[in-house]
Amino acid sequence: MSPRNPTESKASTPATATHAQRLPAELLYADELAHLAAHDTAPKPPGWRLSMPAVRDFILGGKVAGRELRRKIVCSPSLIERCLVTLASTRALLLVGEPGTAKSLLSELLAAAVSGGSTLTIQGSAATTEDQIKYGWNYALLLNDGPSERALVPSPLMRAMQAGQIARFEEITRCPPEVQDSLLSILSERLLMVPELPQALAGGTVFAQDGFNLIATANTRDRGVNEMSAALKRRFAFETVLPIADYAQELALVQSEVARLLAQDRVPVQPSAPLLEVLVTTFRDLRQGVDREGGATDKLSSVLSTAEAVSVAHAVALRGWYLRGDAGQPADLVEALAGTAAKDNADDLKKLRRYIEHKAARRNGEAWQAFHAARHALPQ
Repeated sequence: MSPRNPTESKASTPATATHAQRLPAELLYADELAHLAAHDTAPKPPGWRLSMPAVRDFILGGKVAGRELRRKIVCSPSLIERCLVTLASTRALLLVGEPGTAKSLLSELLAAAVSGGSTLTIQGSAATTEDQIKYGWNYALLLNDGPSERALVPSPLMRAMQAGQIARFEEITRCPPEVQDSLLSILSERLLMVPELPQALAGGTVFAQDGFNLIATANTRDRGVNEMSAALKRRFAFETVLPIADYAQELALVQSEVARLLAQDRVPVQPSAPLLEVLVTTFRDLRQGVDREGGATDKLSSVLSTAEAVSVAHAVALRGWYLRGDAGQPADLVEALAGTAAKDNADDLKKLRRYIEHKAARRNGEAWQAFHAARHALPQ
């Protein structure tokens, strides 16, 4: 489905979209984008829907022309500004970082605000082919009519070039190097050759229109899986998206995201603040290998990201509501953490058990004591 105009309100969204489990950012925040566009007086790079200050305000939130905009990601303003400058240039943007640090969300928000659409996306994997990056063919039409514009199936990247929009490439380092390198001429020459169509598309060539660029993401844990070539790296500006450093900001983000997800699910309860504090503190301690008092603790090999914390808190609330009619208990948290900790390494489950037995036992508060008492819920 082609991206909708970001100035359209939620009221004009098709009925099928209103029941979608997850709307793209340009639909979810259509009213905010329309408000920013109506009050945006700063200069815009060619092909952009909003100026750089307006995009920054859209992502980081704040009061604009009498309206309070929601903060959609926790990161430094300088990171957003560097990303925007890159997108206005002829270099592509590569967001790197640990899994769960909101790289994909950031790329979606940037594309939605800059282009008005975030759905022109390629998902990288070992099965990704060059056709999925450039273009393919409707083989029934190809056999019947031969190479023609009607038989051509443009990739999201080709469509972004034609429309002057931002394309997104998720998990680029999961693709084989020879597939990655199909981007070289596109990013350097800003054109895509279609040799099968010598008389079509401006002589068989698609020229990138104003506003086109590419945002790719890559996990640092995948580094070395399919290392990017030096030539391709030169065509990207690398920006690292770091985990949230501040405890209060991370806790507030988990609370707000869980509230949003539960409202979307029409679940009328929220996990208690003390229970979320236990969850976020546990994640941070086991992620860093240092507890909040400054003492050493086990560090898990599994990724304990903020996004994972949101998922665990959401699961705890759903379990409590649908099975017992409450908002979730510490025992639910212990069981949810067991599934999170044991994903990559069985030893992580032992580390989690030691943490609950030794660290949680010494902390004050009913939630911590109940968390410690529920340690028997961990698999043996």
